Amino acid sequence: MRVVLDANVVFAGVGWRGEAHHCLVALAKRRITVFATLEILEEVRSLTAERGGKFKHDPQTLLTWYYDRVRLVEPAPLGNPRSRDPKNDPYLACALAAEAKIIVSRDDDLPALQKPFGIQIMPPRELLVRLAKRL
Repeated sequence: MRVVLDANVVFAGVGWRGEAHHCLVALAKRRITVFATLEILEEVRSLTAERGGKFKHDPQTLLTWYYDRVRLVEPAPLGNPRSRDPKNDPYLACALAAEAKIIVSRDDDLPALQKPFGIQIMPPRELLVRLAKRL
């Protein structure tokens, strides 16, 4: 299953052992293939540098592991801005370029788009439920 993970999902996944972390476990078990652009990875790095002090452990090992496994793509051109928040358009551009059908995000602006370009936008829990059904 080809997916794009929002930077906040990756941040939560490397910092805590909740649903976002289980999305990274799905990547480790090769249940999903995760795609990103350089812009998305930079957002992950920035977010971790800015707020990573909240973690009880050093996230760098898990982040390095993530960077080694994520597949980089060049963003697809979108034309006009698609989201209320322009920071979300890179996720759509990445999903289009990767031919991913799912963006995993907790952002309220992305789900407001409903199903842009046929791409489903769902929170980590919904992805995990979908993966559990596929067993």
